[in-house]
Amino acid sequence: MLKLKSVEADKHSAMSVADAAVGALDFSHYWTVIKRDRPLIAIITALCVGAMVLYILLAQPMYTATGSILIDVRKNQLLQNSQVVADMQLDAAGSAIESQVELIKSESVALAVIRELKLVDDPIFAPTGPQAVLGYIKSLFKNDPSTPYERERNTVEAFDKALKVKRSNLTYIIDIEFTSPSAERSAQIVNAIADAYMVNELDARYEATRRASRWLQDRIKELREQATLAEQKVQNFRAENNIIDTNRGRLSEQQLADVNTQLLSAQAATAEAKAKLDQINRIANGNVPDATVADALKNEVITRLRAQYLDLSSRYADMSARYGANHQVAINLRNQMNEIRRSITDELRRIGDAYKSDFEVARARETSLQKSLAELISQAGTSGQAQVTLRDLESSAQTARNLYDSFLQRFLEASQQQTLPISEARLITAATAPVEKSWPKSKILLPGSLVLGLMLGVAAALIRDRLDDVFRTAKDIETYLGVECLGILPVVRPGKGAPAAAKAGAVARPISRKSTITRYVLDAPFSRFTESMRSVKVAIDISGLTREARVIGVVSAVPNEGKTTFASNLATLMAQNGQKVLLIDGDLRNPRLTQALAPDAKAGLFEVLTQAQTLGDVLYAEDGNGLQMLPAVLKGPTPHTAELISSRAMAALLDSVGSHYNYVVVDLPPIISVVDVRAAAHLIDAFVCVTEWGETSREVVAEAFASVDVLRDRLVGVVLNKADPSALKRIESYKGRHYQSYYLEPGDPA
Repeated sequence: MLKLKSVEADKHSAMSVADAAVGALDFSHYWTVIKRDRPLIAIITALCVGAMVLYILLAQPMYTATGSILIDVRKNQLLQNSQVVADMQLDAAGSAIESQVELIKSESVALAVIRELKLVDDPIFAPTGPQAVLGYIKSLFKNDPSTPYERERNTVEAFDKALKVKRSNLTYIIDIEFTSPSAERSAQIVNAIADAYMVNELDARYEATRRASRWLQDRIKELREQATLAEQKVQNFRAENNIIDTNRGRLSEQQLADVNTQLLSAQAATAEAKAKLDQINRIANGNVPDATVADALKNEVITRLRAQYLDLSSRYADMSARYGANHQVAINLRNQMNEIRRSITDELRRIGDAYKSDFEVARARETSLQKSLAELISQAGTSGQAQVTLRDLESSAQTARNLYDSFLQRFLEASQQQTLPISEARLITAATAPVEKSWPKSKILLPGSLVLGLMLGVAAALIRDRLDDVFRTAKDIETYLGVECLGILPVVRPGKGAPAAAKAGAVARPISRKSTITRYVLDAPFSRFTESMRSVKVAIDISGLTREARVIGVVSAVPNEGKTTFASNLATLMAQNGQKVLLIDGDLRNPRLTQALAPDAKAGLFEVLTQAQTLGDVLYAEDGNGLQMLPAVLKGPTPHTAELISSRAMAALLDSVGSHYNYVVVDLPPIISVVDVRAAAHLIDAFVCVTEWGETSREVVAEAFASVDVLRDRLVGVVLNKADPSALKRIESYKGRHYQSYYLEPGDPA
């Protein structure tokens, strides 16, 4: 016999097993839930799509115009090196471009466009929808109409909501988008925004240049005064320290250089005079100078006298040789030679005196120049500190003059820039009126609503499944209870009329079949209901192979789950094959089985157990098979039904009939409602629990199982009853479309 999985004896342990199973991810279960709740998903999807269609039809169409501005960072060649306002430097992060984006979105640009185009009075900026309603409500509590300032502020807010400014990827291009109900107005506003931004940039540059020019004027005046004062200090210091500059430099330096040059020349002249004097002294101390000395002296007198002397010397030598040295002619010639020698000596003495005088003059001049040079050097040493101070003063004066010239040049350039408007921004794509509306976008919204509807539908189905604490599939039974699901019985409806009456004299007390659902297995032998009943019978037979399974108790957790109908059809099905079957109505509190099959019974189980009647006197039978029934008749309140149904008499009765019948099917009361099942459970060989499909709480069933110890050990399985056939088809669609072809329901074509 199939048994429950190992659980604790109380209901909390049973529920913990169920909760742990719920936590597992079971995608097949989710798929089953989606297929089961297809109608819910379809309804939610249809509602979403329908709502979106209605919105698209009723929503005011909006149009978005787009224009593009290029921030050209290339400097203009004209005055590019003299700009007062520097060009922006774009870093890798694009912070400068983002700053320009914020400038375009600024309130100053918005107000300029609003005032230029008179948008305050434009109806496209009038509040709509909830804002219009809210504004109307506020107006009811205000006596004064809105002021122009308030209307302008409201227009600015609406303007900001409709404006979108963004950088185009990582380029220097800024896209401006404006959305409004009018395509032409949107394009007009975008172009106006671009113009206002560029004008604002030019105005900002002009104002910055103007302020710079004004500041430069004041600064130039100060610098001019500073430069003039510094130059005046230089001139005063020169005059005080007798520092005079010439074309060749300062006068003191020029004098020192000239004296030094003259001294060098004087020293050379002195040396030359000394050399001439020494030479003439040597000549004077010797005889008649030779031709070389005469030529060196370059004196005509000495040259002439030397020539005469040489001539006389030649004649004297000739006469002496001819006439002797004492000859008068020789003597006369000798005297003449002596006279000429004296003349040469006198001339040399005279030249020596001249050379001596020249030497003394040259030496005196050299001495004088040396003294002058020493004095100049002394003066240069004493004026060195003055020169250092002068250079400092000249450097300060030159710096002040250069700074003044630089600021003056900048001022002239700034003055030129005021009349030369150059902007880094330029409109590269002017906005045009869009042809297609930007909102609502039907091509996006409709598929989006479809996807959203499907998602919401699936979410609703999954949430419903999580909150749905009932059983709908065999896997639910196996997962949450740990037992086998013997089958799923579709809901059956009572048919009209009744089958043919039993033949007269066939049985003394025939079973009534006024309600066709009590014998549905006979009327629809090929239906899914009957096939599921056969599955239950097979399970009971298999369990009987391992242990005694002759007495079968049919139970349910709560009333109205269809256990009575199930018990009747199970007993009928078992009796079809020639088996002897006893069907006992064991529900002494509410004997519905008796009301359906033996409504005219006067005595039954109670009378048999109390020995007021014998079993044979109260049995009902059905002609044509081995089915017999022991009814239960209520003749008043019976408070001790549990003691009665669990009594020794009940045990003896079941033991007695067990030897005469192949199957004994006992229709027992609900487990939760009364304690009868717990009291009589030890008398039952096997249990079949009937649970209503989609209705009975899992917690209730788990509690019922936990309350009866014997039930856990002797349970064959659980049957899901009253299932919705259409829902079953959706749930079991994974079995194939031909799965249902083996079933033939009443009314279906053969």
